[in-house]
Amino acid sequence: MSHPEAILEVRHLNRIFRRSAGLLRRDDQMHAVRDLSMELRRGETLGIVGESGCGKSTLARMLVGLDTPSSGEIRLFGETMPAGSSALAKTIQYVFQDPIASLNPRKTIGQILEAPLLHLGTLDKSVRRQRMLELVDAVGLVPDHLQRYPHEFSGGQAQRIGIARALAPQPEILVLDEPVSALDVSIQAQILTLLQQLKEEFNLSYLFISHDLSVVESISDRVGVMYFGQFVEKADARALFSRPRHPYTELLIKSAPSIRKPAADDNATGKLAELPDPYNPPPGCSFADRCSYRGDHCASESPTLVSCDGAGEQACACWHPLVPC
Repeated sequence: MSHPEAILEVRHLNRIFRRSAGLLRRDDQMHAVRDLSMELRRGETLGIVGESGCGKSTLARMLVGLDTPSSGEIRLFGETMPAGSSALAKTIQYVFQDPIASLNPRKTIGQILEAPLLHLGTLDKSVRRQRMLELVDAVGLVPDHLQRYPHEFSGGQAQRIGIARALAPQPEILVLDEPVSALDVSIQAQILTLLQQLKEEFNLSYLFISHDLSVVESISDRVGVMYFGQFVEKADARALFSRPRHPYTELLIKSAPSIRKPAADDNATGKLAELPDPYNPPPGCSFADRCSYRGDHCASESPTLVSCDGAGEQACACWHPLVPC
């Protein structure tokens, strides 16, 4: 059931990549995202966390129209959005992981910020200029920066520019794909503070994708944990980090490095540390080979995401959850 405040909904989304047949292999297909459903509510930050290869960025690219779903639907304000929809492009914007690589080195910052205003708006030149001045001020830069090129900026400054570009068409949703992972820790804190300020100033909603649990915990209202293309747990951020239900969530939390404890290594207990082969998925639970709580049927039956509170606020896909649903 849809939450009344949901502005973005994803229903049974799938993305399949096909590998062409060769002389020594068959024509295979890989499910990068598997029957995934979620919703983003107005004014919230929804954190999406998981290891590399779990489907986080594929999901993000589909939401902003950079990739096309194999099946399923994306709904904006209750209406299904076709791939490439201009309404989708104006309402949802993307902030990339690598701030320098995401900026055209041949363009000035002014040209970079003006591009979305030209393509997604109908503003005249003087209004576009005023809008660009407002954007650089909002992200903590100065007007002189509009005349410079990307290589003249630090990583933190470049990410501020990337955020300003995303804000240019006045979106309501930002998809932030590992937006601070390429930055120094001190700069990460500055960018996270900036994102919180911009969220309030421009009434934004965030889909925040990261593998860094400490960042996700600090910024998110709710969290979805992805594994092998699916959500295995969804919950309020505070509840998820204090009482995880899925063994994979527990593993992620224990594996997060801290100055107070060494990072856990699931290789140390003999369990596999890699995701299953996406071209040859296991018949049962995809996490079974790494799980200390698995039973005999875990290898043959795949669990589904089940509500743990009757309202869908907390859900877990596990035959042996750490906290019973």
